Amino acid sequence: MAKLELRHLRKTFHDNGRTTPAIADVTLAAEPGEFICLIGPSGSGKSTVFNMITGLLHPDQGEIVLDGTVINGQAGHVGYMPQRDLLLPWRSVLDNVILGPEIAHKPLAAARARARELLPMFGLEAFANAYPATLSGGMRQRAALLRTFLCERDVILLDEPFGALDALTRRDMQRWLLDVWTQFKPTILFITHDVQEAVTLGDRVFVFTARPGQIKQEMRIDLPRPRRESDEAFIRLQAALLRALEASGQ
Repeated sequence: MAKLELRHLRKTFHDNGRTTPAIADVTLAAEPGEFICLIGPSGSGKSTVFNMITGLLHPDQGEIVLDGTVINGQAGHVGYMPQRDLLLPWRSVLDNVILGPEIAHKPLAAARARARELLPMFGLEAFANAYPATLSGGMRQRAALLRTFLCERDVILLDEPFGALDALTRRDMQRWLLDVWTQFKPTILFITHDVQEAVTLGDRVFVFTARPGQIKQEMRIDLPRPRRESDEAFIRLQAALLRALEASGQ
């Protein structure tokens, strides 16, 4: 059984008499522990798909199925990290990362203990009592990702988490994320606009068309990890994905 299935999702927005079709027909299935990347032109509806999976939006048509159960319009079933880290400036790193368990009314002592246990893996052991304003961009993203992991969900949605980082920090974060994913093996759906990032991270890549979005192509990345950007097979897949992306905007 697939961990997460999207079955013929459709979504149209209506605002002041104007109709904007956002998602035309999106169908995909993610296996347990799989790392899936979504790529496509800006405005192609990828974030709208995430908002439907999280329950923030209800699809006009179609089904979102988690572990065999339809969860349309239901919140709290998946972990979600939006593009911005959204750390609360008045809370320390430790108090930020336990926000999910706190909102869920789980025992805070246990949440803090689990957070302290994971801080070293996320490179934050020395920053438990630091405030967001004192952190680098990479550190803020690590804290936001730890907050997402502490929600303890088997499916995690990451919406361009490294898009605002410089190239070197971004590369370090990619390697680190793969290490964390390898240890915990959640199912990850990862939105990116970077073809190289998609080939570096993904088991499969789904290419979206321009709005209204639908999946134009699925590409399997059958390369061993860690992947080298200079390898011929990597370059071929990157070029093929770039061609698919360019065609999707037409």
